Formats: sequence, C-alpha cells, structure tokens
Amino acid sequence: MRIAVVGTGGVGGYYGARLAQKKHEVSFIARGAHLQAIQRNGLQIKSVLSDLLIKPARATDKPTEVGPVDLVLFCTKAYDTASAALEAKALVGPTTTVVSLQNGLDAHEHIGKVVGMEHMIAGVTGLISTPEAPGIIKMASDSPWVALGELDGRLTPRVQAVGDAFREAGVETYVSESIMVELWTKLMIVSPLAGFGSLTRLPIGDYRSVPETRILIAGLKREIADLAAANHVTLQADVVERTLAGIDGLPLLWKSSMQLDVESGHRSELEAIIGVICRKGRERGVPTPVAEMLYAALLPADLKARRIA
Repeated sequence: MRIAVVGTGGVGGYYGARLAQKKHEVSFIARGAHLQAIQRNGLQIKSVLSDLLIKPARATDKPTEVGPVDLVLFCTKAYDTASAALEAKALVGPTTTVVSLQNGLDAHEHIGKVVGMEHMIAGVTGLISTPEAPGIIKMASDSPWVALGELDGRLTPRVQAVGDAFREAGVETYVSESIMVELWTKLMIVSPLAGFGSLTRLPIGDYRSVPETRILIAGLKREIADLAAANHVTLQADVVERTLAGIDGLPLLWKSSMQLDVESGHRSELEAIIGVICRKGRERGVPTPVAEMLYAALLPADLKARRIA
C-alpha cells in the first residue's frame, strides 16, 4: 500500500514507521529540522515496546513530490488542519482513503471539505507519543490502539483494508460500526485532562483527587455526554464513571500534550479539545458551564501564543 503521513509528529511518526516496517511505501510529510533529520538519519522510534529505525525514510515537505497514494494518515495538530488539507490535495486520487487520527470531533469534516468527504473515514487513537528531538519519536504507551470507521457505520472493504494494515503492523485495531461513539468518548477522556492540567499546570496526581476539582472534572464529562445525546450519539451508560476510573489509573506525573504546549507558551489545541464543546453546546442549546469556564480561562494565553507563532 502507498501511504502518506501528513504530520510526522508523535502519532504520525510512530504509526507511519510501524507501517513502513511492514514494507508499505510510506512517505512522511514533515518540516524544518525534523524533516532534515529524517532525510539525513532516518526516522527513529524509541518505544517501550521495541525501538525502530526507518532508514532511508521517504520524507518531504512537498506533497506534490509524492502524488496520489492509497491511504493518507492525517496526524497534524488540529489548528493546522485547514492549511495541511489544502497541501494534501496533491496526495488524493480517485481511490484514495483519508483517515484523521487527530484530536477533536470534526477534523474529518474539515479535511473532507477540501479533499472530498467521499474519501474520508474517521479514526481515533490512544497512545502517549511525542517528538523527543528532530528525527526522533518517543512512544511511551504499552498498548497503543486505533479505532477506524465509516461515518455511516458500514463495514466497507476500504475500512477493513486500512484496519488490516494497522493490525499487520502490530497495532491493536478495531473497525467500528459506530465511530462517532468512539470520537465522543475520546473527547470525554481528553478534554478534562487537557483542560484542568493546562489550568492548574500541575501533574495529574496533584489535582485529580482534590474533591472540588474532581466535581468539575465529572461535570465536564456529563456536559459532553449530554451534548453527545443532543447530537444523536448514545454513549455507554457508565461512560462518566468508567473514564473517571481511567484518569485514576494514569501515572502521577502525567501531563497531556495540550498542557505541555500551554506550559511552553506554544499554541495549543484549545479550540478542538475545549472550544468545540462550547460551540456545539450553543448550537444545540445544551448548557456547558464547565467547558465555558475552562475555555475563557485558557483563551488569553492561547491568543498570545497565536500572535507570537
């Protein structure tokens, strides 16, 4: 399979390398020092599972040099989606499948508006993986997973083929007939961690068990569940309690990628992770006071970072 990875960061770099290891023809779209290091030294994965070096690695900052492929993995930061989608048009031919593994609910819609919704399937992933240095990705999850699905729930040959490719690469992979449930559930996991971690600027062990803070964490999860229902997506009845238990299982010093961006003064995925709850709440008439509080508190720093970027 010919594959292009748009956004060779923690997610795209790791999965792209695993697919390349299985002899798929993978082209990595990257920029700057990261691109130069990959071109010079290959793409190195440091993993708790097994290290990997893809050398030589096909890497470029010009999708036109790659041309149409069978599969595009879209893994950029959410705020780069619009510009990256315009560049990615060169990768999309009549039979190309495009899957987003980004944070948020609606990245597939934004990409689809540019490349054509008929090419899109939706995806969700769970892993802890970040760029450690130019050309080097550090993956710290012992059981990374991917869920994929057609937006209409059909089990089509193309979504099965993408699922098979990930499984053959050693990734725990599910093909879902209800991918929107997966997307909303992931948002329920990510948003409280990103929001309260960024607000407190503390490791999770310092805030998750504080009773007053935990009430707000659970409240945000219930807002997301109510909003999902208003959007005709039915989550599991115990999803709030189950995802709270998941928070309790994270390492004491864990921080989300959004929190790390906020702490370093970089632009964050605030709009995709918190802002989307506020916007969809207003659209549906669903109150989201905890999300609104987090968004209002974090927005000034994010606006400053956008001006500097």
